[in-house]
Amino acid sequence: MKLRLRSQQKKIKHEFHTVMKTPVVFIIFKRPQTTEKVFEVIRQAKPQKLFLIADGPRIDRPDEVEKCAAARAIVDQVDWDCEVLKNFSETNLGCGKRVYSGLDWVFEHVEEAIILEDDCVPHPSFFPFCENLLEQYRFDQRITSISGQNVQLGYRRTQYSYYFSRYSHSWGWATWRRVWRYYDFDMKLWQEVKSTNFLQNILMDSHVARYWTEIFERTYNEHINIWDYQWTLTCWLQSGLSIIPNVNLVSNIGFGADATHFKQKGNKTLYKPIEAMEFPLKHPPSVIRNVQADDFTQRVAFECGRFEQLKVSLKRVVKKMLGIEPGRGF
Repeated sequence: MKLRLRSQQKKIKHEFHTVMKTPVVFIIFKRPQTTEKVFEVIRQAKPQKLFLIADGPRIDRPDEVEKCAAARAIVDQVDWDCEVLKNFSETNLGCGKRVYSGLDWVFEHVEEAIILEDDCVPHPSFFPFCENLLEQYRFDQRITSISGQNVQLGYRRTQYSYYFSRYSHSWGWATWRRVWRYYDFDMKLWQEVKSTNFLQNILMDSHVARYWTEIFERTYNEHINIWDYQWTLTCWLQSGLSIIPNVNLVSNIGFGADATHFKQKGNKTLYKPIEAMEFPLKHPPSVIRNVQADDFTQRVAFECGRFEQLKVSLKRVVKKMLGIEPGRGF
């Protein structure tokens, strides 16, 4: 047992010390404490090219000027041989527009990239995992992204290193220009998608389809300042699958009063422990979605249990009783 463990450790160590050629994108804002933790892992990986995307302080939050400056000072501490490209906004674009405009800029320069935000701490093996699979599926149109996050709460869904999912987790991920070119922040196809019952055909569950219809409708109506719901829709419109590691490679430490979306530690997927990925990777012999894992993800990560379904149903009943038809601007 000890000899096998040493052998595995040597394989992982070898992967970490290979030259990392894949560009890394680091998106920051105003949290120097979490920025420093993520940046330290990036420093260990020593990518040859680093894209830095930063949002500016909000006008009504004068304290953010100093916080944004402190976060930017951390990423200025690149002490390895690396080409650094910066896209810093002096005004606040918001977490939706800042991320997608920054990634538009990234994919004007490169064909593929590994992407991290300032509250997503990866295991060091996250980088070779992404780099290996970016190459493995570079020209496979079925695959739209590679995720570092696993929300199965310890359940192992496969004997291989990863499985395929319809969900594109964005807490540490990677993708190609060939997919990002389809991204549409304004969701111009949403009305057509909604009217053709597309989600029911994709999700094969009326309750889940209603849940995502509600999410996309709110996002389309600009009630949610977000970018990743649009990314989910983009991948579904391309009939794409995401790669999910069989262990969790990224931990989100972004809950709390200083967070934009997660103010309280109520989400089960926050602060999950990270594990090492073993190398060489064991590739699945076929590209088939793991239905059991996806059903679990829907319940746990997106909280679409019976209570959520009841809330959606009740809301629709109330709107119908009041004669309110949801539409753009509602």
